[in-house]
Amino acid sequence: MPSALPDGEPMPEDGTLPASALQGAGARPLGFYLHVPYCATRCGYCDFNTYTATELRGSGGVLASRDNYADTLIDEVRLARKVLGDDPRPVRTVFVGGGTPTLLAAGDLVRMLGAVRDEFGLADDAEITTEANPESVGPEYLGELRAGGFNRISFGMQSAKQHVLQVLDRTHTPGRPEACVAEARAAGFDHVNLDLIYGTPGESDADWRASLDAAIGAGPDHVSAYALIVEEGTQLARRIRRGEVPMTDDDVHADRYLIADEVLGGAGFSWYEVSNWATSEAGRCLHNELYWRGADWWGAGPGAHSHVGGVRWWNVKHPGAYAGALAAGRSPGAGRELLSAEDRRVERILLELRLLSGCPLSLLRPAGRAAAGRALEEGLLEAGPFGEGRAVLTLRGRLLADGVVRDLVD
Repeated sequence: MPSALPDGEPMPEDGTLPASALQGAGARPLGFYLHVPYCATRCGYCDFNTYTATELRGSGGVLASRDNYADTLIDEVRLARKVLGDDPRPVRTVFVGGGTPTLLAAGDLVRMLGAVRDEFGLADDAEITTEANPESVGPEYLGELRAGGFNRISFGMQSAKQHVLQVLDRTHTPGRPEACVAEARAAGFDHVNLDLIYGTPGESDADWRASLDAAIGAGPDHVSAYALIVEEGTQLARRIRRGEVPMTDDDVHADRYLIADEVLGGAGFSWYEVSNWATSEAGRCLHNELYWRGADWWGAGPGAHSHVGGVRWWNVKHPGAYAGALAAGRSPGAGRELLSAEDRRVERILLELRLLSGCPLSLLRPAGRAAAGRALEEGLLEAGPFGEGRAVLTLRGRLLADGVVRDLVD
């Protein structure tokens, strides 16, 4: 969740949505994202809306405390029930992200999930995920989460090499994420993901292959691999500007992506989104697929973003301001925007093209269709699926996905 909030119109104090937002809602899945904005330390590359204890000290007082955070977030879940009225949809996915959700007691995460269940109900096959820092969980904690209804967990591994973790300011011990996978399996988790980052300054091809091998060897059924993005205002950006570490390189990123696809593919993982691989369809992250397919989700927590029926809104960023709004009976929304038909068309192309299934050619205008034809000739789109009415990226197309999208949305 990026720390910057967009511009937009004011959010109504009671959070009311336009009547049009729930038209046809029954045909769209509903998910919840629950944001926990706390971290023990700040990673040098991170630009998410997170806070350490030092950053919160003297800023928001008890309202910003993580000790009562679960109760505050539950207040927003109850607000969501009021805003969505008699919407009968059970929740298909719940994703607890951060920050470091597992800095909260396991019982707090279970209570937050329980509020969603109590207010909305959960689908029989609901996917319930939390992110976790490898150093903040153990067998007992994981067992409590599993008993409380969580069935998927995502560990931030990033790299298997100590010198790479040091550049990223990651504090976990190499080997700990792999051990966490085994502990999660023993606790009964159906699905386990490991997050990796490639292209860190000082990382070699051999380092990256070692990280992939370690992740695969741990036995997850899902791996996410993201190119390192250097965000302005982060500690890593300042270090690069001072010349302490080199700038990341796009060509290196491309080479590392090809290595990832080769190694993961050889180990039985298949890509289903540009940065995500799973060993089976059941192992895919359904919650992220809600985002990529433009479904409905309510984002609860400071800085969290939501989308329901073409209305997108975002909460105030600071935990103190967030808690204060809810305590006063107000929506914590900072602003919102009503997406036009053109906005939604462009977003569908942007997001769906990243998926294995691609995006429908019917979304393209004449200029976009012509661009798709050129991309087909250049080997950026698949020939077979293209002929079946969908634009699907080839491996080379995935490397150049941003450019392909720019051409197709014309």
